[in-house]
Amino acid sequence: MEKWRSRPGASTTAREHSEHGEICPEGLIGAYGGSSSINAMIYMRGQAADYDGWRQLGLPGWGWDDVLPWFLAHEDHIDAIGEHHRAGGEWRVEHPRIRWAILDAIRDAAAEIGIAPIPDFNGGDNEGSSYFQVNQRAGRRVSAARAFLKPVLNRPNLRLETGAEVERLTFAGKRATGLIFRRGEDRFAVRAAGEVILSAGAVMSPKLLLLSGVGDAEALTNLGIPVVHDLRGVGGNLQDHLQIRPVFKVSGVRTLNSDYRNLARRAWMGVDYALFRRGPLTMAPSQLGMFARSSHRFCNRQSPVPLPAAVARQMGRRASPFRRLYRQRLQSAAIEPGHDQPRQPRSARLAADRTALSDDRGGSLGSGRRSQARASDRRAGAARALSSRGAFAGIGYPHR
Repeated sequence: MEKWRSRPGASTTAREHSEHGEICPEGLIGAYGGSSSINAMIYMRGQAADYDGWRQLGLPGWGWDDVLPWFLAHEDHIDAIGEHHRAGGEWRVEHPRIRWAILDAIRDAAAEIGIAPIPDFNGGDNEGSSYFQVNQRAGRRVSAARAFLKPVLNRPNLRLETGAEVERLTFAGKRATGLIFRRGEDRFAVRAAGEVILSAGAVMSPKLLLLSGVGDAEALTNLGIPVVHDLRGVGGNLQDHLQIRPVFKVSGVRTLNSDYRNLARRAWMGVDYALFRRGPLTMAPSQLGMFARSSHRFCNRQSPVPLPAAVARQMGRRASPFRRLYRQRLQSAAIEPGHDQPRQPRSARLAADRTALSDDRGGSLGSGRRSQARASDRRAGAARALSSRGAFAGIGYPHR
């Protein structure tokens, strides 16, 4: 490894404005384990259909059946029951260590309109509602660094450099041979005896490729970066993680804020965590989630759409004012006109798709559809705002 001194200059990590005026996300996390050191700790594999779609697009090895063995190999699930979970791996997965009655009421309200409760979001089909599983061990975060890096730091062939920022990769022809990184005013060149693995996340990996001359040749040339390999698409098609979180005032029900405002309960939060590793101090930012179809005509349930969080109180088995309110809001957000039936088996949904109404927003309807149409009209406005693929709701802190 060579070292040399450089003059201070403009940071390569400065935020820039795109041609449309938006701020480009930086994505730099100065901690071991990257974003897993600060994220919501939710363990979510995604939809099997998405993986299979990538394989069909020409990415062999990326189908659900291809990647599932890798998920299982590194998983250490608290239950390890069934074909979708295993124990003994590095990545600890547990259930939340606190529950709130108000979130159970939200889940019950969703079930009344056909969003059924399911035990697990990691079986390949996420449709339904469930509590999120989390990357924790006994109430403490398990980051990628804690799971994979720290246990092997004593290996003689492993060296961890801290306080360093990679500037670019180095190449011999089109073969990566090492990298250059900066620590303060000092710069270091590292040459690899074997292979170079670039794993810097969804934002920093393409950024380093571009800075290293791998990307659209015309764009790189305009920026004064020598072209190593002309590869269009590098640095494009970023799928951002946008979220809108509605906040509602509630009364007559226990929430995180009501507990925090009570001095005795606030003190108990610390005691509960210190002695038993449970309670609000173990909470992930989101507790409960829902995946629902915006239409039975679509296969996947992926696009984010905001659904209201905790609103009011649970009142026994009879539908309370809260449940009616939340049910109406779920209906307005997750059901498309003409498709407001409760969730049906897949075969029944496919049959319904083949016999769908020719015009969901009006026209001649048979007598069997009239009552559905009248109910659907009340929900048409919000439904049109949904994406064409599906809907997801993450229910976060119950508070007021």
